[in-house]
Amino acid sequence: MSETAIRRYTGLFGLAASLLIILQVPLYFIYETPPDWDVLTRSLLGITGCTVYVVYFLGLSELIRHVGPSYRWVAGIVQSAGLLWVAMVFVPQSMEVGAAITVGHDIDTTTEGPFAGAQYLMQGAVSRLLMGLFLIALGIAVSRLGLLPRWVARSAHVLAAINLAFLPAVYFGDDAADFYSAQGWGTTASMGALWSVWTLAVSISLLRGARRTSLATGTAPAVATGTTP
Repeated sequence: MSETAIRRYTGLFGLAASLLIILQVPLYFIYETPPDWDVLTRSLLGITGCTVYVVYFLGLSELIRHVGPSYRWVAGIVQSAGLLWVAMVFVPQSMEVGAAITVGHDIDTTTEGPFAGAQYLMQGAVSRLLMGLFLIALGIAVSRLGLLPRWVARSAHVLAAINLAFLPAVYFGDDAADFYSAQGWGTTASMGALWSVWTLAVSISLLRGARRTSLATGTAPAVATGTTP
């Protein structure tokens, strides 16, 4: 597959995944005790968006390998961290849906129900670690290879630092109404929103890069042969 095609498809899938997660995040805030339809809808949006993110992560790793073959190990970290993050999202989303279906009344499935406690690390510290690893690796690849604008590398490192700053939140209880707690809205939902906006911007940059790469590739043969396109 050509570099243009890799950039285009990665950008398109990243755009779709980002928009799905952006639609999901407000559903965590509109009810203090969400009805079942809210839990089911936001979980379906989340798992669909993360499924689309699988293609996005694979596309980014393939782009790194294509532009810099000697950075295959960095591409592997980007791919592995991204896919593991998707797995970490799938499990707590499944737990929330299971609680909403099996409990006979409306509950806050992030902090109540038979599976709530098992979600804390997956939605909090584990997800923050995996996302930090992904962002650091991608930032290194972008800064060394120049496969995306410089702001992508700089913002990736800043966002990685923000993710890692939430690791100690595990010591501050599990109140979802608190910004800084194991299951707080800062640790989970706000980070999801910030991540989605960032990937949306990166996806747009990928699509623009695909257009520039396509134009450059299309004019290269004419320059090399001395013919007029």
